[in-house]
Amino acid sequence: MNTDIRHILPNDFSPASRVWIYQSNRPFSEREAEEIDEQLSQFTIQWNSHGVPVKGWGRLLFNQVIVLMADETESEVSGCSTDSSVRIIKSLERQYSVNLFDRLALGFIVKDKLQLLPMAQVAYALEKGYITLDTPYLNNTVQTKSELEDHWLIPLKDSWLMKKLGQTA
Repeated sequence: MNTDIRHILPNDFSPASRVWIYQSNRPFSEREAEEIDEQLSQFTIQWNSHGVPVKGWGRLLFNQVIVLMADETESEVSGCSTDSSVRIIKSLERQYSVNLFDRLALGFIVKDKLQLLPMAQVAYALEKGYITLDTPYLNNTVQTKSELEDHWLIPLKDSWLMKKLGQTA
């Protein structure tokens, strides 16, 4: 699995562009992935904030993670335009019978695949060696393009989870 996402992200977006990440509870099929990318493309083309077009981008990564991005250098994303982005995500949830809002399911790259672990099982998985301190973790708390590039896929030992687990690297 190629985890270098820099080549996928839009080059013409500000590093401060806002980012929203939605992780599915299951991988999408190839057909579903194509449909989702098309729906995200259509959404970002018509995305508006108080009648002003939002410079937006959306993509399905690793067949399981939806990333939406808005470059606010020309127009800010308002509450209404954020609501419209949530509506498309909820629509995808219904259409594909998935959960895209479970923040307690944490993503790790294990044996070259995205694997989800419930937060309550992370310490056990670490103890049993299913994951290690160096296992790549999807830090879905990132909020900007810059953070997405530099702090999204990080070793578990460098994540906020370490403090939560009472661990030190």
